[in-house]
Amino acid sequence: MPRVFHEQGILFGYRHPQSSAIDCLLSLFQMTNETLNIWTHLLPFWFFMWRFVTMLYVTDVQNDSYSWPLLVYMGTSCVYPFVSSCAHTFSSMSKNARHICYFLDYGAVNLFSLGSAIAYSAYTFPDMLVSTTFHDYYVTLAVLNTIISTGLSCYSRFIEIQKPRLCKVLRVLAFAYPYTWDSFPVFYRLFLFPGESPQNEASVYHQKHIAMTLLASFFYSAHLPERLAPGLFDYIGHSHQLFHVCVILATHMQMEAIILDKTLRKEWLLAFSRPLSLLQITGAILLCIIFSLSNILYFSAALYRIPEPELHKKET
Repeated sequence: MPRVFHEQGILFGYRHPQSSAIDCLLSLFQMTNETLNIWTHLLPFWFFMWRFVTMLYVTDVQNDSYSWPLLVYMGTSCVYPFVSSCAHTFSSMSKNARHICYFLDYGAVNLFSLGSAIAYSAYTFPDMLVSTTFHDYYVTLAVLNTIISTGLSCYSRFIEIQKPRLCKVLRVLAFAYPYTWDSFPVFYRLFLFPGESPQNEASVYHQKHIAMTLLASFFYSAHLPERLAPGLFDYIGHSHQLFHVCVILATHMQMEAIILDKTLRKEWLLAFSRPLSLLQITGAILLCIIFSLSNILYFSAALYRIPEPELHKKET
């Protein structure tokens, strides 16, 4: 088994490193160390898709511009679990296919990050920061963050064999700093001025979202519990499965918080906030997609330019 396929603390349950696409699809119904990684995002994808379609059904999309940011957010919340489940499904086709699958996964996560920023800008900004210069440039910088984050996370895969610790640090940083930027309005509301909107019931959901995100980050970084008992959690209960579950729960809590903010603050926001236009929302999403795909194409091409012994020179 090539080392690039190895996961810390996981000894058994690997699929063949040159599986066909059909073999990969069939592995959804076989017990491997990736099976629950796939299903812990594939099933939530259908749940979030159901919520998205339901929201579309009850919304006058053409005329209700106030709801556009929510619809964009809910759409991106469907994209990342679907792409993640596909990445885990087809990552055993070859070494390069594995890297490319996860490049796409990173791009989808960053698209969701931008969707979150758009929704936060529209509904969650604390009263004191609404219509300030920071608010005006918040989404613009969120777009820039997604571009940098996708590039940094893709680059980290090129050093995961030679410098695994640096690889992990870069990858965690690549997702931590866009999350921190996106969540600044929430942190401001909860910790700096917690009494600013006492009537807003969304605060409890924002707190739960932060807690689940921190727990997800812990599992992703620590490789626990499998690091303490290699081989025992190969199929059920290893850190990446727990990470997936926590991320989905965090998204659910975030969605509930955003919907509550949208509902409870509607009158005030329509009176005092400058809403994002359709052009601004569309432009931000398109820029994110274009530059993220450009990053992915660049690093995918680099896989074929770099000699294999250099990319995987520590394999045994």
